[in-house]
Amino acid sequence: MDDSALTIPLFPLGTVLYPGGVLPLRIFEPRYVAMVRDCLAHDSLFGVCLIRAGFEAGKPAIPHGIGCTARIARCEETGPNRFSLVARGESVFRIDRHWARDDGLLMGAVTLADPPDPTPLPERFRGLRELLERAIAEHGAERFPSPTRLDDAAWVAFRVAELLPVPPERRQRFLTCDDPIARLADVAETLAELRSGGS
Repeated sequence: MDDSALTIPLFPLGTVLYPGGVLPLRIFEPRYVAMVRDCLAHDSLFGVCLIRAGFEAGKPAIPHGIGCTARIARCEETGPNRFSLVARGESVFRIDRHWARDDGLLMGAVTLADPPDPTPLPERFRGLRELLERAIAEHGAERFPSPTRLDDAAWVAFRVAELLPVPPERRQRFLTCDDPIARLADVAETLAELRSGGS
């Protein structure tokens, strides 16, 4: 059996989760309450996908074809069938097919992307590292995924991407790029556009 092929519940959202990223969630819809209980019971994954069409609540939304697996890192039951949790992103995946269960929970047959080889941060992107260092000093290391990997191209690209005030579709583009250096270049170009007032 292919270890990269999984069947997981999907959570379409209006945001993008990256590997190593953290995502706070408040859960109250019955389909997602059931998903959380199952994930907690089995320490299992769910998939976060940007919504391509539809909405977070109500009828199952249509997800983008690339998402990120998530594992619950912290969870508190704040009331009857209500959870406040923090999930951590793990691996990029491609949705091969998806379907809705009777309770409205979206399920997906997915294939995990191969993790990128560790890639040193090129000197020309040192400005992105320095930006992160300032953000960590200002906001505290606890606001950023641990361990800190300021010399790793993929980690730096994703962490800077999380800081950028850009539309979800632009965030999705960073996720779908499978080359850490190309992703860094895209993030750096986006940052330059923002600083110059471009779009």
